[in-house]
This record gives sequence, structure tokens and C-alpha cells, in this order.
Amino acid sequence: MIEIYLFVNPIGSICLETETKLLDFIANSDKKIQFRVIPLVNMQTIHQVMKRRGIDAKDIDARNKLFTDTYSAALDCKAVQLQGKKTGRKFMMRLQQAVACEQIPYSQELVCAIIDEVGADLEMFLEDRPSAFVKEMFQNDQDTARDMGITQHPSEVVYNFSSHRDYGVLLEGAACISDLPKLCQSDAYRLPLFQLASHVAKPKKQQL
Repeated sequence: MIEIYLFVNPIGSICLETETKLLDFIANSDKKIQFRVIPLVNMQTIHQVMKRRGIDAKDIDARNKLFTDTYSAALDCKAVQLQGKKTGRKFMMRLQQAVACEQIPYSQELVCAIIDEVGADLEMFLEDRPSAFVKEMFQNDQDTARDMGITQHPSEVVYNFSSHRDYGVLLEGAACISDLPKLCQSDAYRLPLFQLASHVAKPKKQQL
């Protein structure tokens, strides 16, 4: 049993690429893998995105716009996720494709169009989106990220319950997905941590 947490920018192209590679890995793996994708939004990650895009850190308007769009997109994703994890993941990936790759400005019109495109229930979304429950789910995600020591996206935390390690391993950055096959081996506990691109000790969770 393997459990993977992937922390992403809900409107980021690099995270979309990582999600796609991870889903391909899961589809071709003979392991039992539970996968959870979590939108991560805080001022640290917003600063990282601005730096990556060459946006002046002193541009307050650009910072506020990026934060507002990213936060709103994260809440959109959580609201759609109430209609099923696969539907939520499909929505997020299509939103990332539209905003980050096709350069379509984020807007509620775009969100509604994508909801229709992926076959989600728009009426249900519009009812759920402003709810306190959706905001609570989002905050729970941010708390999970903080507890796991997440500071950037994309980041993965991998728990391999067939190994003897009593902690998860943190992989940071898009390139670190190359370490995933090693961590999914039944004898992964034999791998020295310095062989991995990045790591952090985390208490092993109980299986869900």
C-alpha cells in the first residue's frame, strides 16, 4: 500500500506536467496506490511563482492579482471535488491547461465553461462554492501542507506502508518525480536517503 500526497499550484503549468507524469506512473504500476492532489496557496508559493515568471517582487498589484486568482482557483477545485475526486482532478488539470498553457485569463466564466466541459454539475458547484465547508476543506489542506513541511510546489510526500520506514519522504520540485519508482519498491527502506533528491522525516500516517 502506497499513499502519495501531491501539493500543486491549481493554475500552474509545471504542476500540471507533474500531475500528468504521476498519473501515468500510477496507471502503469502494479502497486496499490492512493493518490491525493492538494492545491497549495500561501504568500511563499506566490513569491516563488512571481520569481519564476520574472514578475517584480515589488509589484503589489501583480502579487495581489496572482494571489486572488490562485486562491479562488483552489476553492473552485475543492468545490468541484465534492462531486468526486476524479472529477475534481479532471477539472483542476483542465483549468491549469487553460490558464497556464493556453494563457486564458482566469475568470468565473472560464471556470463555468470547464465545469461543463468535464461533465460536472454546474448548479451544484454554484451552491457549494461559497459555502463555509469548502473554505474549511481548503484550510485543512493548508494545515496538512504545514504539518508535512511543504514549502513549494510541486511537492510530493510518499508513504510506502510495505517498507519498514515509519515516516514519509518528501520530494520537492518537478524533477524529483524520477525518485518515485525507488520509493514504491517493497524494499525501499533499504535505500539511503541521500540517494533521493530531497527528503524529510515525517511520522507515518495510519492507512485511510
